Amino acid sequence: EVQLVESGGGSVQAGGSLRLSCAASGDTNSIYYMAWFRQIPGKEREGVAAIDIHGDTTYTDSVWGRFTISKDSAKNTLYLQMHSLKPEDTAMYYCAADSLTWGAPLATYEYGNWGQGTQVTVSS
Repeated sequence: EVQLVESGGGSVQAGGSLRLSCAASGDTNSIYYMAWFRQIPGKEREGVAAIDIHGDTTYTDSVWGRFTISKDSAKNTLYLQMHSLKPEDTAMYYCAADSLTWGAPLATYEYGNWGQGTQVTVSS
C-alpha cells in the first residue's frame, strides 16, 4: 500500500502561481503512475495531470502550458507547479498513485491510492 499526503494549497489572485506537493510513503517502489485530480463540490472529479515511472506526462487540455507535473524520486514526492491560475482552477486537489502499467492515466477509476486533498482557491 501507498500513503499520500498533499500540501501547498492556499488562496491566490488570478494570474498567480502555486506549487502543490504530494509526499508518498509505504510501498513506493510499486508505483507506476502518479497523478493530480481536482474536484469542485457537486461535480465529478477531473484528472489534471499524470506522470509515469519513465517521466512521461499527460495533461488535460484546460491546464496545458500552465501546469507542470514532476517528481523527485529521492524524496518520494510529486509536484504540481501551477502558473497563470484562473478562478476556474479553484477546487480541492488530490494526489493519486497506482501500480498498473496500462490504462488511462487521467481516469479516476484507475487509481487505488489517494491523499486527503489540499484546497486551491483562485480569486478574481
